[in-house]
Amino acid sequence: MANPTIDDHSVEVEPWRDKKRHLWLLGLVPPTAVFIATGFVALMNWGADAANAEWLRTVSPAWWWLGPILIYGLLPILDIFFGPDGQNPPEELMEQLENDKYYRYCTYVYIPFQLASLVFACYLWTAGDLSWLGIDGGLGLASKIGLAFSVGAMGGIGINTAHELGHKKVDLERWLSKITLAQTFYGHFFIEHNRGHHVRVATPEDPATSRFGESFWSFLPRSVFGSLKSAWELESSRMKRMERPVFHPSNDVLNAWAMSVVLWAALTAIFGWQILPFMVLQAVYGFSLLETVNYLEHYGLLRQKNERGRYERCTPEHSWNSDHICTNIFLYHLQRHSDHHANPTRRYQTLRSFEEAPNLPSGYASMITVAYFPPIWRKIMDHRVVEHYDGDITKANIQPSREKKILAKYGADA
Repeated sequence: MANPTIDDHSVEVEPWRDKKRHLWLLGLVPPTAVFIATGFVALMNWGADAANAEWLRTVSPAWWWLGPILIYGLLPILDIFFGPDGQNPPEELMEQLENDKYYRYCTYVYIPFQLASLVFACYLWTAGDLSWLGIDGGLGLASKIGLAFSVGAMGGIGINTAHELGHKKVDLERWLSKITLAQTFYGHFFIEHNRGHHVRVATPEDPATSRFGESFWSFLPRSVFGSLKSAWELESSRMKRMERPVFHPSNDVLNAWAMSVVLWAALTAIFGWQILPFMVLQAVYGFSLLETVNYLEHYGLLRQKNERGRYERCTPEHSWNSDHICTNIFLYHLQRHSDHHANPTRRYQTLRSFEEAPNLPSGYASMITVAYFPPIWRKIMDHRVVEHYDGDITKANIQPSREKKILAKYGADA
């Protein structure tokens, strides 16, 4: 019997696998950072020999600032070291990847750790005897503020977790989104982001889209209060269409805020009013981190109007992207923002990086720090906006108060 014919040109193709599959669990670092910091504080206070004891006890409170250290220090360094991802899932595996429940469990588990860390932080803020940590008495003011910023960093990244859950059609995930937002008292984001920002993105009408020439410090109050106003108007209109009173339990702004009221009231009842200044501080810092990311995502980008005066469909060119792998892991692929706007209900593990999308010079973590310093931000980003529009700055979304100056600078008629 003759041997079967062998195709010498056949090549065994290695099956595609998500190289980040197990790395997504690193997203649990922010909601466990308070426990990690506590462990290092105890280790430095109790584990030192006599020669180094005083020095280690002196520097150990720095660990309470672990959240900001992670955001402003460690993540930018890791983004530079590991660089872009470069891996997109193949089209034929999209459905299988979408239905793999492992990925959604990675986001679900964020929430119990978040709540446990918040409760533990309240204990640390109010405890008068932390001798079990090697601390004489309670935490000092600097340590309490650092702890508030670390808890706020967890809450800010938690808003991104809520963002991932809130876009889904599963009722459980939408409720989990509101629970995640309760810490930062930002429950209205659930409404405004889905039904406001995604409709008006990259237009002057969107409070969460930053304009060319607008500093982050000008954008922050405009986005915070504009988004709040928009969320209330959107939900009020929905309630009226349903022929229900605006102040009704089914009002998603009100029931999301109610979760914050219940959470904050319960913590205050248990730990006392002393936690309130730190709760306010962590909430403001947390939602300001979200707004910093909003500032990065669409700076200066504008959807053009067609002949009927309507805005063109949102495309990859209307979002700033970054494919740096480390920040992407911590933010569930939020940096692949163009695909998210094209497919809002698509789960994070299937989001793709587009070559045609404008790209930031580094990951979001690096650019957050840059955004705080307007002269540096303009130096890095303004020429990228101009180049994106091939020198025609009139196509950009320009800050009205600086329009004449910007048009004159870039050679356009005012």
